[in-house]
Amino acid sequence: MPTFKNPIISGCYADPSICRVGEDYYLITSTFEYFPGVPIFHSKDLVHWRQIGHVLDRPSQLNLDGTPNSKGIYAATIRYYNGLFYMITTFVESVTGARRNFFVTAENPEGPWSDPYWLDDCPGIDSSLFFDDDGKVYVTANRRPPSGQQYPKHMEIWMQELDLETKQLVGEKYSLWDGALKYIHAQEAPHLYKVNGMYYLIIAEGGTGFTHSVTIARSESITGPYEGAKTNPILTHRHLGGNYPIVNIGHADIVETQNGEWWMVCLGSRPYGGDFCNLGRESFLVPFVWENGWPVVNPGKGIVEMEGIRPNLEKKRWPSEPVCDHFDSETLGFQWNFIRTPRGEFWSLTERPGYLRLYAKRETITDVVNPSFIGRRQQHIDFSVRTKMDFRPENKDEAAGLVLLQNQNFQYRLEYVEANIQLVKRVDGIEEVLSSIPYEGEQVYYKVEAYGQSYNFYFADHAEEWQIVYEHADGRILSTEVAGGFVGTYIGMYATSNGSTSENYADFDYFEYVGLN
Repeated sequence: MPTFKNPIISGCYADPSICRVGEDYYLITSTFEYFPGVPIFHSKDLVHWRQIGHVLDRPSQLNLDGTPNSKGIYAATIRYYNGLFYMITTFVESVTGARRNFFVTAENPEGPWSDPYWLDDCPGIDSSLFFDDDGKVYVTANRRPPSGQQYPKHMEIWMQELDLETKQLVGEKYSLWDGALKYIHAQEAPHLYKVNGMYYLIIAEGGTGFTHSVTIARSESITGPYEGAKTNPILTHRHLGGNYPIVNIGHADIVETQNGEWWMVCLGSRPYGGDFCNLGRESFLVPFVWENGWPVVNPGKGIVEMEGIRPNLEKKRWPSEPVCDHFDSETLGFQWNFIRTPRGEFWSLTERPGYLRLYAKRETITDVVNPSFIGRRQQHIDFSVRTKMDFRPENKDEAAGLVLLQNQNFQYRLEYVEANIQLVKRVDGIEEVLSSIPYEGEQVYYKVEAYGQSYNFYFADHAEEWQIVYEHADGRILSTEVAGGFVGTYIGMYATSNGSTSENYADFDYFEYVGLN
């Protein structure tokens, strides 16, 4: 039997949501503090995916100013109804600030998507949409139970009707379910479905770490009462131990193919070098069937596998993406992100055609700001990155180069500063210069190679004439297990004047990313 390999989308693509329109499948994921927000992917066979854009690609849609790391855009849901695509999500302003929910619409999944419709009195996170047979539309999310929390992080799923004309919630809020796993905490990620006349509510429980899980309840009435499956949780990996190659399984959405098969997408992580997940939470695919009115995930096994039987759909491969971006276009490729909403004209692809120009902004990559940074996700356990940079620091404050970033407090920076190429390790906000090599050229080549948790840094003044800057740097500082938060490692180019006024800039000729596994 033909097989496929998990994850279906590698790297920090968490909280997948999926919908089908005819024979086309669309999938979106969370983006937290990164901009543009909510990448959207297209597939014909559920296995091969290509990115076709971002849902939130304009500052008018997404203001991330001051948003802390791992806050921002949480757990979006995508649905299609009556000729329109809908995306609903939660914007988490800060650690203790408001959780605000909104939705946007588009006639075409590639966009343009509308500006946000903010929902009043819509508490909680992980909002979702359900379109019922009678034309009514409902929003679900989580909240603290009105009667009070019985244990830490005790939440319940609530539902309310959405008026598509006024773009606001109407009528009564209904308490649907507070989960199957009492005292396991963090009931979230609700999705409602109607299958064979029954309403099904799939949620996540146990937090997004090792105890993560998928549970389900059903009801004859959309407002309940909801009965939990005796087989709950219907999917988890917490019983498999730390040596299984996929952990943190949870946060699921489901889809029926045009051929009548049922599939589930969910998030999971691949630890390596110990219990360390530098890639963040990725998107996985697993089959399920219905038995006695309940789903049975991956029958006979009950887990997500690294390799499984392919969906019964005609294989559709997309043209492979180039491993090297030569910056020949006037627009950035979909793989590139900024940290928070880009402010000011600090980058250009046209001022020097064939190069990405980054101006040395006052802002630094060590603060909760929008630095002069453009990066992409680490998507492989073993990988190689190369770039060529034209830059000469004009004073002690200016620096430019490559950064491997978990957040503002955990990172490696391979940078040209004053008359040196140096590697800086930043852990919990404290910096250490691991290596410094005298250099006064006007162009520099950088290379990073990672083999598991061993990261190796090189530079050259001529192509491929590499000199070691530092080898076997500890990659574990780039994992969520060390740095905290919900995102995976990013790799990118940056320039800074470290708070001083500067008109200097760095020109990057190309950026090559190659997965080595």
